[in-house]
Amino acid sequence: MAKSQSRSLDRKKLMADPIMMTTIVLIVTFLTLFILYPLAILLVDSFYGENGLSLDSFRRILDMPNFRTAFWNTLKVGMLVGLLSTAVGLLFAYVEVYVKLNKFTGGLFKVVSTLPVVSPPFVLSLSMIMLFGKAGLITRFLLHIYDNSVYGFWGIVVVQSLTFFPVCYMMLKGLLKNIDPSLEEAARDMGAGRMKVFTSVTLPLMLPGLGNAFLVTFIESIADFANPMLIGGSYDTLATTIYLQITGAYDKAGAAAMAVVLLSITLMMFIIQKYYLEAKTAATLTGKASRGRTLIADKGVTRPLSILCGGVALFVMIMYICVPIGALFPTWGYKFTPLTFKWFGQVFTKYKGLKAFTDSFTLSLIAAPITALLSMIISYLVVKRNFRGKGFIEAVSMLAMAVPGTVLGVGYIRGFSGGLFHTGFMQGIYGTGLILVIVFVVRSLPTGTRSGISALRQIDKSIEESAYDMGANSFKVFMTVTLPLIKDSFLSGLVTAFVRSITAISAIILLVTPQFLLITVQINEFAEKGAYSIACAFATILIIITYGSVLLMELITKHLGTSRKMKEE
Repeated sequence: MAKSQSRSLDRKKLMADPIMMTTIVLIVTFLTLFILYPLAILLVDSFYGENGLSLDSFRRILDMPNFRTAFWNTLKVGMLVGLLSTAVGLLFAYVEVYVKLNKFTGGLFKVVSTLPVVSPPFVLSLSMIMLFGKAGLITRFLLHIYDNSVYGFWGIVVVQSLTFFPVCYMMLKGLLKNIDPSLEEAARDMGAGRMKVFTSVTLPLMLPGLGNAFLVTFIESIADFANPMLIGGSYDTLATTIYLQITGAYDKAGAAAMAVVLLSITLMMFIIQKYYLEAKTAATLTGKASRGRTLIADKGVTRPLSILCGGVALFVMIMYICVPIGALFPTWGYKFTPLTFKWFGQVFTKYKGLKAFTDSFTLSLIAAPITALLSMIISYLVVKRNFRGKGFIEAVSMLAMAVPGTVLGVGYIRGFSGGLFHTGFMQGIYGTGLILVIVFVVRSLPTGTRSGISALRQIDKSIEESAYDMGANSFKVFMTVTLPLIKDSFLSGLVTAFVRSITAISAIILLVTPQFLLITVQINEFAEKGAYSIACAFATILIIITYGSVLLMELITKHLGTSRKMKEE
């Protein structure tokens, strides 16, 4: 009874606040227009033909051998990449949390967990081709293997596993740290060995988290466009097939039906991951450990594990280092000396690099603060306000996480190329920088929203109520009380949105026009042409920009963030 009265009072307060009501209406409109509408148009295109409602589009694509092959290829790659990434991520997480590491190995772990965040999604594919391809530095010039091909199934699996296992590592590391060591020590005191403790105590507690990590990686793998496009060769996946169906066959209706199939897979996995496994993980691991864990210091254990994980981390680092080194060779695969900086010069003098970096930087810089502020407002509404549409806002804002970039790109083409519902209204945004900014915002919104929700749940409601009691309106309270308290999350969301935007390719490659040159599209084009040195030069400059942004964010958070003020107090 008391709860219902409280909710009723909250709703009355909300209805009496015009600023808050306007904000909610604008956010619902934005989410409906730029997330739900493009996906709805895909469904309409797939199920509605010249003769009305029908399954003709699906029957037609099912008759295409390339679609059936791509469908099963996608599932095989996703399953294997999910398993490998989760296994390697678990190994890294266990070693860091349970094993006493030296500073060098610990530093390698930190670098490896950061690199995938700040680099374009296809950098490892580029490195793999340059090292192990037919003209690879290792295969051709060191091992004299001339008939080797790194392209295809195993190339995609290796590259995606190396790209996505750090995601699993970061997720599982947090779960392992939250397991109370007294549970494991009780089993040890009863005579169980380390392996028995792991299989009977630690692993059962982690099973929901492992399932969560697997599904996240599976979704990332099947939604990935850049790596299969670059290193897949003739091994097609759904993401690349959808792209080729539009750009090669000019079959928008067929591409829409394929996009719906891919979206159905990712949505099903996302729902399981979000609403079942995440809840189960939170219920199983209930907080921080009650006391510190005694780390394994036995050299018979620490040495092999440190060597194994250190070797994998070092290999990943070499793969990334290969990119700037590749930009210094005169002609990759044919001439490796003398080293030259000419490609970096030609990036700006011959290949319109200045325009590419200016366009990418400008669009990303516009999208980043919009994403950060929008995600904080959505987080505030979800955590601090009670109203009927709250569940809708939370679900739709998170939905973009489950939508593959190519699917979103097809949805925007079908939804806005002829205007809303093909009426011509809002057709003007198609082919402009505005639609690219909107895509950047939509793609980065779930990450910022999750971060904001976590931060806001730690703030007591009475702090904001005091400001309301002193006469402040909702806008004033949010800007002067709430936002300063979640400054760290806002800054983190700002930089994350910038990095994700400037390194994005899958959603924008179908939407970008000759009016705009974007760095990732340029890198992809040069890599496909075999111009690896110039592609590496573009990628190196991009990595420097993104890594510099992350370092700047850490510096600002350290000196200006709320965490610093709390320490001083």
